[in-house]
Amino acid sequence: MMPRPARLRGMDVHLKPWSESALGLLRRINTPHMRHHVGGPEPEGKLLDRHRRYLAMPETGRGCMFAIVLGDEMVGSIAYHQRDWQGEQVYETGWNVLPPYQGRGIAAAAGTALIAIVREVARRPDTPRGLHAFPSVDNAPSNALCNRLGFTLIDACDFEYPPGSGTFMRSNNWRLDLADQAPPEQGQG
Repeated sequence: MMPRPARLRGMDVHLKPWSESALGLLRRINTPHMRHHVGGPEPEGKLLDRHRRYLAMPETGRGCMFAIVLGDEMVGSIAYHQRDWQGEQVYETGWNVLPPYQGRGIAAAAGTALIAIVREVARRPDTPRGLHAFPSVDNAPSNALCNRLGFTLIDACDFEYPPGSGTFMRSNNWRLDLADQAPPEQGQG
């Protein structure tokens, strides 16, 4: 399914499936400021491994990584993927928007577009019906975005990140019911 552009304050924000050309964006995200809440920047080898995993995601049928594109410029990333959470299959999402583009509503537009994609995917049989986000309890902008997008705060939890690392961060567990809730309104904020 090709993502539809989201209009926000006259901006053309759209999602583009991850490609080789997004490696430069991944490097721009891999900074102490951008990776503050998730353990800091990764060495180049791990970054290249992450890039390869992002490229392979659609082949698994369990998720997709997207570049957030403003006009013609990649300004962030957003994804969804299927995972086990507390004995239940769910979709998980996460996002990054580069500092010069933060505070403009770009993450909200990208989140709205992603939710529409995941709702469509969740119509298939035997797919999860919940979309979760796990921002750090200290990441006020991401927690506010979850609320704005219509997620419900379930609780705070210890969340392993990166998966399989044995490193845990204190996160909020936000959930969006993909079957019952109306899509969030695309606002001007």
